[in-house]
Amino acid sequence: MKKPGDQTITGYRDHGHMLACGMDPKGVMAELTGRSGGYSKGKGGSMHMFSNEAKFYGGHGIVGAQAPLGAGLAFANQYRKNGNVSLTYFGDGASNQGQIFEAMNMAQLWKLPVIFIIENNRYAMGTSIARAHSETHLYRRGASFGIPGMEVDGMDVLAVREAAREVIDRARAGGGPYVLEMKTYRYRGHSMSDPAKYRSREEVDQMRENNDPIKRCEARILDGKHASEADLKAIDAEIKAIVKEAADFSLESPEPDPSELYTDVLA
Repeated sequence: MKKPGDQTITGYRDHGHMLACGMDPKGVMAELTGRSGGYSKGKGGSMHMFSNEAKFYGGHGIVGAQAPLGAGLAFANQYRKNGNVSLTYFGDGASNQGQIFEAMNMAQLWKLPVIFIIENNRYAMGTSIARAHSETHLYRRGASFGIPGMEVDGMDVLAVREAAREVIDRARAGGGPYVLEMKTYRYRGHSMSDPAKYRSREEVDQMRENNDPIKRCEARILDGKHASEADLKAIDAEIKAIVKEAADFSLESPEPDPSELYTDVLA
């Protein structure tokens, strides 16, 4: 499984990845609102938020750019013989970018400890995979390089955990790269300006009702009597308190001093 030292790198829809890496929600929220208490001192936003402590190496705005960088992190791991694994995320739209394939080729040549994780939400920015991909089974993207792959129900928490455990252990043992395709879904448009007219309201409602990962996990917990409804309500209240604390922190944190314009600038 993932251990301290393993790196995460992704695209700019990265806030969930940060929280999963153990980053402080207060620092994340402050960065999103451009405050000095943010992880990049309010200067980076979603696309330039990093934490070397949490081994989170950014949510990159250039589509697909994180794949060669993720392979580079894996090369560093191999060179240093530290046993760490690079978890490199990108979406179904990015999976058509040429640099993805260049990264995969090099990763397999050198048997780098990298997991290429494709978050397939079916529509990229707004185009169905059936209209944009000649091969819609994206876990096969590495086949021509000899990289094995697996398709996973990304809306099933336990399925994701088991698949991740298997392939991370494989990479750590020297098995080389792997492609994990996570079949997922987004309920809203790609951005605030996206009315998502490329799909029906019925499709979205059906997915939310029958495949929502939080509802499915909740049902599994209750059916297995691992916790009561009261226990889950307590967890929900705790999460809401964390969110409020993060929001309050971001509002109270000052904006960056103008002198920050001249810090962290490399030439």
